[in-house]
Amino acid sequence: MTKNFVAELTWRGMLHDVMPGTEEHLMEAMRSAYVGIDPTADSLHIGHLVGVMMLRHFQLAGHRPFALIGGATGMIGDPSGKSAERNLLDEPTLRHNQEAIKGQLARFLDFESNAPNAAILVNNYDWMKDFSFLEFIRDVGKHITVNYMMAKDSVKKRLSADAKEGMSFTEFTYQLVQGYDFLHLYKQHECTLQMGGSDQWGNITTGTELIRRIGGGKGYALTCPLITKADGTKFGKTEGGNIWLDSERTSPYKFYQYWLNTSDEDAEKYIKIFTFLTQEEIENLVAAHKEAPHLRQLQKKLAEEVTVMVHSQEDLDNAIKASNILFGKSTSEDLKQLNEKTFLDVFDGVPQAEVAMADLEAGLDMIGALAAKTGFLDSNGAARRELKQNSIAVNKEKVKEDFLITKDQLINNKFVLLQRGKKNYFVLVVKE
Repeated sequence: MTKNFVAELTWRGMLHDVMPGTEEHLMEAMRSAYVGIDPTADSLHIGHLVGVMMLRHFQLAGHRPFALIGGATGMIGDPSGKSAERNLLDEPTLRHNQEAIKGQLARFLDFESNAPNAAILVNNYDWMKDFSFLEFIRDVGKHITVNYMMAKDSVKKRLSADAKEGMSFTEFTYQLVQGYDFLHLYKQHECTLQMGGSDQWGNITTGTELIRRIGGGKGYALTCPLITKADGTKFGKTEGGNIWLDSERTSPYKFYQYWLNTSDEDAEKYIKIFTFLTQEEIENLVAAHKEAPHLRQLQKKLAEEVTVMVHSQEDLDNAIKASNILFGKSTSEDLKQLNEKTFLDVFDGVPQAEVAMADLEAGLDMIGALAAKTGFLDSNGAARRELKQNSIAVNKEKVKEDFLITKDQLINNKFVLLQRGKKNYFVLVVKE
């Protein structure tokens, strides 16, 4: 039983353009569709998530999803929307990246079951690597005119008078290589639909053209809008770079915080795109949020759902605990449960000072910790004053002037957290 995939994407705001007849084609029988994924890193980032969610909805609708790792295309670089060519990968790097990406996709797509619509991972390097240049221009190139290729937006943009640099022949032929992928999957796997971001429309329709001219068949195209933020800044980026799915690159805490900090307008849009909540659940959440926006129910639910989906329930619980350390009531025990990466993420930008392990072995007095050895406070007198006013805490617990910091206070064997009042934090980094 197939569900209406196009209708599902439509109410979720995930449909930008669709070739006429696609919806009917998908309702007739189980179909196969693919999304191309660039393997230039060994992790996906949240910019990739929309394509992955489309594949997941496709599988949930009863169809078979193909995730295509663009090994060959990753070696030459896609000109769409980019002004410069990208780095080229060697094969060992490519295979490593492919395996890492498959592991992440397996959290969304069912690759392992015996279901007829189990997902399949393919790499276009496998069928492109033995293709000679002469064979390619003879068997593929002759079917598409230069006029047709020049009419594509991705080409026009790069050849316009405003473009800083021209376009290499390599990039110009990119749409033929991507088009050939579609033809290959059509012939080998009866794959009749390619999906991608709206900037991919030109490349996808080159594929449908090759299927018509060489394969004598019909291919379909469907794109989703490019995700934007209401304030005009780029979705999926922070000052520190991409928000990755790999917890080594972006900690679950930072990942959770990214979604938690979305604006009301964006949260309402994102919760449809990045979660599998039903239309009714989302409508109820949006209504509740509008009644009490200060509770940020939409953002919290969005952050929870996406963090569990990409990481795990345990990672979400830890991210919430870490968030409460800054904003809520928490204890030194909670602090000691943070791993080093999360600790540094939580206290990113907080002033740090180094002290020697020998100081802690002897017992570091509070005046030294606050002023003499670290300079966190201007003077020993200021340190004494704050201690008398009971406004200083070590690892979230209030202390007096006679308190000594020892190895017992260490978090991850190297940090001690000092706090003045509610909001002023300082981190002692203990060096051997």
